[in-house]
Amino acid sequence: MDEIEANEYTECDVQNEMMNLIVTIDSTVPQIKDSLSNLRNMISSSKSSTQKGLSILDVKNNMMLMYLSNLMHIILKKCSGNSIQEDQSIERLVEIRTVLERIRPIEHKLKYQIDKLIKTATTGTIDENDPSRFKANPADMEGVDDSAESGEDDGDEDVNDGSRGAGKRKSGIYVPPKLAAMHYDEDDSKAAKQEKLLERARKHALNSSIVQEMREEILDAPKEVGQANTFKIKQSARQREREEYEESYFTRLPTKRVEKHRSKALMTEGNLGTELTHFEDISVLDPNSERKPASAKKRKLKRKSTSKKGFKSKKRKFH
Repeated sequence: MDEIEANEYTECDVQNEMMNLIVTIDSTVPQIKDSLSNLRNMISSSKSSTQKGLSILDVKNNMMLMYLSNLMHIILKKCSGNSIQEDQSIERLVEIRTVLERIRPIEHKLKYQIDKLIKTATTGTIDENDPSRFKANPADMEGVDDSAESGEDDGDEDVNDGSRGAGKRKSGIYVPPKLAAMHYDEDDSKAAKQEKLLERARKHALNSSIVQEMREEILDAPKEVGQANTFKIKQSARQREREEYEESYFTRLPTKRVEKHRSKALMTEGNLGTELTHFEDISVLDPNSERKPASAKKRKLKRKSTSKKGFKSKKRKFH
């Protein structure tokens, strides 16, 4: 008996709830009809145009309308007592639901832009401190090529009327906003230039042969490992690569005349004498030394003098 009463009680509750829902629907349907008719009139009128709106919102609104229409079709079938099994409206509802879920992250990314447009439409003013106002506008760059071509064709007219020509050239040219000033590092002082020259001289002195020999004497490495031939030190990287190539491929590469003279100069007795008696300048490594590195002007003068001597010797040969 208790089970029968419980079933009857639940059935009565369901019937009462259904009646309440039907009454609510009857009372809200006229309001929905009025709001829909007002919305239709507003869209059809020329006052509100939806052609220049955001396309993603247009897609979302259309999807929502289609979703509601298919949902109402399912509700109508259920209220009529018809079966909704294998109904096409269910497949359409699943598809529309998927599209709406995919639109949600895109709408979240455009939230700032949408809020800004809504604020501009309600207030009627644009915020001057908006950072997006400083971005480049591609529409301002369209007339750059045209203005340049017209400036070349009408060059004589621009000379006659300078102010009018300047106005023509400036029209349609994009000028980026100067938000932050940049530091120009080229105009260094004399002290900074002198410091750079001293640093360069220190690096050259550290790589000199005398410093390398002193380092080999101080270090605990064996002499066979630490010692190096002066001839091999003076050979360039290109010459070493050349020797490695010839040894690996068992071929002899052609030698240029300049390279022959260079190798002969390294093997002469005079060069050996200078190697034994000449000591490179390492005074820049001493912090108490006030010696300055050689300037570029002296090197240029030396090159000019050597080139003049060579020119005179050639003249004598011809005479």
